[in-house]
Amino acid sequence: MHDLVIRGGRVVDPSQNIDALLDVAVDGQTVAALGPDLAAGGARQVVDAATLIVTPGLVDLHTHVYWGVPPLGIEPDPHCLARGVTTAVDAGSSGASTFPAFRRYVIDVAATRIKAMLHISQIGMARDDGSPQVAVGELEDIRWARVDRAIEVAKAHADLIVGIKVRLSESMVGSDPENCREALRRTRQAAEAVGKPCMVHVGGTSIPLAEILEMLNTGDVVTHCYHGRTEGVLGEDGRVRACVRRAVKRGIGFDVGHGAGSFSFEVARRALEEGLQPTTISSDIHAWSVAGPAYDLATTATKFLHLGLPLAEVVRKATAAPAAAIGMADEIGTLRPGAAADVTLLRLAGGDWPLTDTHGRTEWTGERLEAVSVVRAGRVYPCTPATYKTPAHAH
Repeated sequence: MHDLVIRGGRVVDPSQNIDALLDVAVDGQTVAALGPDLAAGGARQVVDAATLIVTPGLVDLHTHVYWGVPPLGIEPDPHCLARGVTTAVDAGSSGASTFPAFRRYVIDVAATRIKAMLHISQIGMARDDGSPQVAVGELEDIRWARVDRAIEVAKAHADLIVGIKVRLSESMVGSDPENCREALRRTRQAAEAVGKPCMVHVGGTSIPLAEILEMLNTGDVVTHCYHGRTEGVLGEDGRVRACVRRAVKRGIGFDVGHGAGSFSFEVARRALEEGLQPTTISSDIHAWSVAGPAYDLATTATKFLHLGLPLAEVVRKATAAPAAAIGMADEIGTLRPGAAADVTLLRLAGGDWPLTDTHGRTEWTGERLEAVSVVRAGRVYPCTPATYKTPAHAH
């Protein structure tokens, strides 16, 4: 007898190249089996997944879930678990001086599994979204980039910290190119010292994207890959830059990181037409994107279905690929027996859905991915899909 059987769903698990009608059995907090009629011997709980898509628990590689300290922070469970995400990676909300409280008061008490990219700035993301005249970026004073403190805290919390984050836009590091270079150099030093990747926020930088990419190593992640600002993946000719293609060949990841200002349909469509797919699809949900235009990971994933990516590839980029990016491919992002019992149940809902990018462009789609429920550590939680705002220029 299994503790839980998810019965009769379309199981899409790219980590095992599975796309078939199967049951998923869970015992305790691990996946026990995949196959037909797994409830035949009895089950303590059965979830009927007929008409639903069953995937490994979604993994959102770029979120901001340190509620109450950095201005971007939102609560994880209502915006991650309740929207289909079982693992959220916080992308630099906390730094060495603020991470211990993030762990105690958010990570340790959330039902969502939370991992973190530690900001190289020891104060984390302290910048508010206020006027440029009063807002101060977290690395405009490079003294906040304490490599020794980042290494110390990353090692002390190695079970949760999966990499080092830096934001390189001028609003975060200032307009001095040397300050930008030094911030990236220190990020690389800390990441290499702890043996984990760095995540680099690009767009609107004072140094060329080519220079940034040359400083990165295999496994590092460039987030906001379709942002539509200066120093993006497309050159002035509208083609994918040669430096980007070289970076892909070197194993550097390109992450979506939608957010409130970092996703352009025009850039994404041109890049996809030239074969530049994102390595990972992430939402960058935070206080100014969670009510639109990003909403959640399911909505961001829907935009890539709309752009023509097959369902299995979209699921891969929101499960197995981000799990691999944080070194957890054997534990999450898969439904292999023995893996964590994190499962997402999705519906392809028909309708007339507005999808808006961060530049105000709205496109319409006839179906969207909606999270119906999740299993996290063997327990079933209901989900509530996002309610989209209808744009003023709606048709």
